[in-house]
Amino acid sequence: MRTFSASDMAALWVGLVVCVPSWTLVGSLIDLGFSAVQGLSVILVANCLVLVPMVLNAHGGTKYGVPFPVLARAAFGVRGANIPSLLRALVACGWFGIQTWVGAGIVHTLLNALSSGALTAPPLPWVGISASEVACFVAFWAVQVGIIVRGIESIKAVEQFSAPLLIALTAALFAWAVSTTGGFGPMLAAPSAFGIGGAKAGQLWGTLLPALTANVGFWGTLSLNIPDISRYAKSQRAQLVGQALGLPLTMVAFSFVALTVTSATVALYGAPISDPVAVLARLGGVGPTVAGLVGLLVATLSTNIAANVVAPANAFVNLQPQLITFRIGGVLTALIGMLICPWRLIGSTQGFIFVWLVGYSALLGPCAGILLADYFLLRRRTLDVDALYDASSSGAYFYSGGYNPAALIALVVGVLPNLPGFLNAAGVLRSVAPLWTALYGQAWFLGFAVAMATYLALMRAPRLLPGS
Repeated sequence: MRTFSASDMAALWVGLVVCVPSWTLVGSLIDLGFSAVQGLSVILVANCLVLVPMVLNAHGGTKYGVPFPVLARAAFGVRGANIPSLLRALVACGWFGIQTWVGAGIVHTLLNALSSGALTAPPLPWVGISASEVACFVAFWAVQVGIIVRGIESIKAVEQFSAPLLIALTAALFAWAVSTTGGFGPMLAAPSAFGIGGAKAGQLWGTLLPALTANVGFWGTLSLNIPDISRYAKSQRAQLVGQALGLPLTMVAFSFVALTVTSATVALYGAPISDPVAVLARLGGVGPTVAGLVGLLVATLSTNIAANVVAPANAFVNLQPQLITFRIGGVLTALIGMLICPWRLIGSTQGFIFVWLVGYSALLGPCAGILLADYFLLRRRTLDVDALYDASSSGAYFYSGGYNPAALIALVVGVLPNLPGFLNAAGVLRSVAPLWTALYGQAWFLGFAVAMATYLALMRAPRLLPGS
């Protein structure tokens, strides 16, 4: 049922953007050496860039009312579509676990504040976290599963409830930071590490492209499976206007607040605190601390449910539609997110930016390039919806055994140039030639362009491949 208006889509993005990982991403840019103005510029440019595939990929979902795994059948084949949808699903399961761990941390901090530190305990040797942290993780996980099993309308209700609350919390933190620091001067005066005499003088361009890629990759996941949500939009205008207003503006505004609050912690505590949970835990009085932490908890819940459940749930349904429903797929997502032990997945700024964000963008960028090339350039936005569900050998999207060789080859070709750089960033290869590091720094863009060009070349010369 198409019930999402432009305001619903914008509210969705408010709920997605206002979360602890978004705040952490801003802090990561500052850690890399960017000034506040440079960091905000990177975020604005990156989110305007990722908005383009976001809106374009949403078009098919809105026009035909089908989810991402089904739309992907046109390019990858009725069986081959499982490959991009499962790649996206695995990344989402990882993010679901990370966000659940963030939410558990908020719950733990809240309970610890209310009990005057009674929950402080050493970690369990076989888990790596304390028993109370395990309990908070399981509790927050269970709350999310309860929402998931109620379906998409329950998810929409969470977003509508959380958006005004999150805006109010963000405004309150912003007002506190400005009043504490006496204005924006201290934040804007912080120099860039890339300037003359800075610790990273002359290294701006070597850091800028990976930073842009990481910020594009941050939402590159959802730009791939946005049809899962846009299929519920009332019109193309609703999805376009809602996303254009909701993503870049909210991301920049929230990032500005994050920078302002971080600057205020320098004035108050003598060192920057980029974790909003830690900031709220230090506020005077139980009331403000509890209110702030509850707001962050709602932010984490709204982001996790919308961004990291819908895509993998639909991917699992597409894999075995006779056995798996959306609710079962959502529960599978939650189980995988728990089993990966997300507290071990989050590392340093270097790991978060260069291994996790840039790494999975190297997988998802080529998928986006193939899908956009197929839908807009080859098929001119015209699909046979019945054929998308036809798994017989005579189906229009069956290709060769249910797989489109052109899409699979293009996917591999798009990923390969980034593989050496990823293995180096992940510590598997101790060193690689500077060329591979430079290529990996723009993994999403490079993979997108190479895969798109390869796919178009192969599809326009179908005699080269069987079944294409």
